[in-house]
Amino acid sequence: METTQHVIHRNGLFSRFLLILVGFAVLLLGYTLIRENLPQRLTHDWPWKLRLLDIQSATAAVLATGGASLARAQYARTVRPAIGYFGRVMDGMAPDGRLAWVCHLFNGGQDVAVTTHLSYWVTFTSAAKAQGGVADSSDWMTHQAAVDLMESRALRYRRDFAIDLIGAGRPVPGEQLMFLGWFTEEAMSELENVFVKVRVIDRVGDTHERIISLLKGANRSPRHPDPPPF
Repeated sequence: METTQHVIHRNGLFSRFLLILVGFAVLLLGYTLIRENLPQRLTHDWPWKLRLLDIQSATAAVLATGGASLARAQYARTVRPAIGYFGRVMDGMAPDGRLAWVCHLFNGGQDVAVTTHLSYWVTFTSAAKAQGGVADSSDWMTHQAAVDLMESRALRYRRDFAIDLIGAGRPVPGEQLMFLGWFTEEAMSELENVFVKVRVIDRVGDTHERIISLLKGANRSPRHPDPPPF
């Protein structure tokens, strides 16, 4: 289920509108080239009697709109976020001195991204399913629904696990971490995986999405904290 980052929506004004202008300019150039090469007697017939632009102006229009579209694409690559995931064993998060697998999202891009949506998908281990009374998620769910589902296995929120409540509009600065949650050994014995679907919008208005597996590579029986990442 984990996915790489991809664009699910582009800003209409600064993306599609520019492409429409490029297409219109190309049509103008094509019309002008055809009209200029027609026999003189045909230029008095409809629609060739319309003189819209000369060849130089039509060419300039194509170059201008094409250049603007390329500049927009280049700028979009410059400000595009790079959504990643980072997890390690830490102490001081779970109560009673227990170690926990701590998960962070990071933006490896140079510019800020703004969170627009988070949803969750929870799956349980084979042992938990064998005991009955629990089933994996059947659809993406809200933060509270995910917490309720995990608590149905007698896991205690903010005692055995925690997932941060992140609302729309929370910024993720470039080259910075954003806390997602933590899970103790007790929680990881019940949970096979917790997926989070993250959507962010960048400076040019493009919406990016990535599905992250919070327990990917998790140390499910931690005995000591991992060293700091930096």
